[in-house]
Amino acid sequence: MEKPNIKILLAEDDPNLGTILKAYLEAKGFPTTLCINGQEAYNMYLKEVFNFCILDVMMPVKDGFTVAREIRKVDKKIPILFLTAKTMQEDILEGLKIGADDYLTKPFSMEELLLRINAIHRRTSPEISGDSDKTFFRIGKYSFDYSRQILKIEDQEQKLTSKEAQLLKMLCDRINDVLDRSEALTKIWLDDNYFNARSMDVYIAKLRKYLKDDPTVELLNVHGKGFKLIAD
Repeated sequence: MEKPNIKILLAEDDPNLGTILKAYLEAKGFPTTLCINGQEAYNMYLKEVFNFCILDVMMPVKDGFTVAREIRKVDKKIPILFLTAKTMQEDILEGLKIGADDYLTKPFSMEELLLRINAIHRRTSPEISGDSDKTFFRIGKYSFDYSRQILKIEDQEQKLTSKEAQLLKMLCDRINDVLDRSEALTKIWLDDNYFNARSMDVYIAKLRKYLKDDPTVELLNVHGKGFKLIAD
């Protein structure tokens, strides 16, 4: 079975446990960035692209619940797993209210952590085939009808080309997440060579222009990765 492509943000203030967890996760094939307090974790989250967050609840400077709330304001979908020494029911409920996908109570086994990560990934990630069957999307104040290839805001309609519509749909299927450049090139242009990559950059610029009338919508370049469509 192919290993999930997961880059993990790990926030743990216990240096011994944090170092052990990072080494274990990387040995299992998950690139992991370790932060020793909540503020450092949130700053790192804004700086780099992650697919999964593991947050200790009790941390200095900023606790795990606060970090999770701030991350959820930016990304509603990224999986969050809490690590906690607490077993009180209200703490568990608080984490779930924030939007946590799961929690682990210390002490826990490394094997259990790995099983939880894989289980959450299966529940939350898109299908391996990539695209959903959806044909209608809301992008901030815009509506996008993929079947008609029309992007609309208020009474303004923009008719898209086939490639523009395909690219926008792939971005919508991964809204607030990263669309890998190579995946888009392979699926739409059928080859991820240099010339097709430059062509895709032109299409991205055109989509960015089409989406400029809603300031809450952003189409970002993620250096070395691909593109991210950000919208409510």
